[in-house]
Amino acid sequence: MKTFAEEVVEFNRNLKYSGILPEDFQVLNPYLDNPETMIVMEKFYHKYYNDSNKRKFLIGINPSRHGAGVTGVPFTDTKRLESVCGIKMKSAYTHEVSSVFMYDVIEQYGGAEEFYKEVYINSPFPLAIVRKSKGSWINANYYDDKELFRDVKEFMIDSLRKHISLNLDTSEVFVLGKKNADFISKLNREANLFDKMTVLEHPRYIQQYKSKDKQLYIDKYILALKK
Repeated sequence: MKTFAEEVVEFNRNLKYSGILPEDFQVLNPYLDNPETMIVMEKFYHKYYNDSNKRKFLIGINPSRHGAGVTGVPFTDTKRLESVCGIKMKSAYTHEVSSVFMYDVIEQYGGAEEFYKEVYINSPFPLAIVRKSKGSWINANYYDDKELFRDVKEFMIDSLRKHISLNLDTSEVFVLGKKNADFISKLNREANLFDKMTVLEHPRYIQQYKSKDKQLYIDKYILALKK
């Protein structure tokens, strides 16, 4: 029987999006774009997920170019990958605001080992999406455009089913971001994936707009995940 780590690594190794996209959108696959991403991602999962434990599922939106779009590890920039997880990435250096908040939660939860033993983070669309804006490429969310969501919807349902098959607890799922939750609700009604959804504010929103109340949100995350 494969461990949780082996299952995730296999999922990421086979990850590709070959469906259609609206004009001006692109999907970035960090595992194809940078060979070191595959190496550090494998090290991370073998370090923290080398077991067959059932875990809670924390769902983001889709990776950013500076977080999992580089490291292959959700909500983890290269800075925290090295300073907290002890895994150095030589080919890139990134700082990502969502990663700052998530690792503050992780520290107060009991540390990376304790947190990852009980929680698995990923996204319904597990690759980075960018859109062309004024001649340059910027981060995009799968729900930014109706046509985009329509194009990627089946791929997202399939991805969520694959994540669930890793041995995730489907009695309650934790969704980051209220708008994200609206769309996950639609997918859930169609595919019947989770019994209950608990919505938490997105780390980026907290860091940008609610930083003065950051501790309240950290407490909210920990209370929700530990109950």
